[in-house]
Amino acid sequence: MTPDLEKTIVETAYARWAPIYDAVCGPVMVKGRRAAAAAARSVGGKILEVGVGTGLSFDDYDNTTEITGIDMSAPMLEKARARMATGRYPFVRQVLQMDAHRMTFADATFDCVVAQFVITLVENPEQVLSECHRVVKPGGRIILVNHLYSEVGVAAAVERWAAQRTRALGLRPEFPFARLQAWAQSNENAILVERRKVAPFGIYTLVCFERAASPLAA
Repeated sequence: MTPDLEKTIVETAYARWAPIYDAVCGPVMVKGRRAAAAAARSVGGKILEVGVGTGLSFDDYDNTTEITGIDMSAPMLEKARARMATGRYPFVRQVLQMDAHRMTFADATFDCVVAQFVITLVENPEQVLSECHRVVKPGGRIILVNHLYSEVGVAAAVERWAAQRTRALGLRPEFPFARLQAWAQSNENAILVERRKVAPFGIYTLVCFERAASPLAA
């Protein structure tokens, strides 16, 4: 298992990705992106998208939602703001340059937090999850979509082989679900409510946590 990605690696990688991100990653990630947005729309209300990037997901939301996006990459956010300037997305309230490890939002601000293809790439995944949990309202949901480590078989071997070779690209193919599960188990107010492969090929996994309205009984 490779170490978590350093912030500087990710910042450098996504500054390079920004000019071609939509063309290269848009088609590859479309199924996972739409699955996460659909789950968020079912919650509705104020939605925070962590790692909003170039705003590719804006098309997947509608006027039943109010979107705030954050990202640490200025070049990616420049493209997101250009999308907003078209006037096609009145439900996107704002996009901000912000580190997800230390969000400036007040506690219990959002009805839902979405992180698409993000949690495996951050410097401290557990800290980011805890921040997502802090800013979501009791009864609200944290929705993640990512490729997660296959753990066994040929796919797992390929992911381990690729892990070191793709770090400079800001990728991490061998991040296990067990870390997400362990985080939830260590937080009595975080409930795992869904874990499912995204059709048609099951490359991505959607994981959903709910912030309990009150501490769970011991």
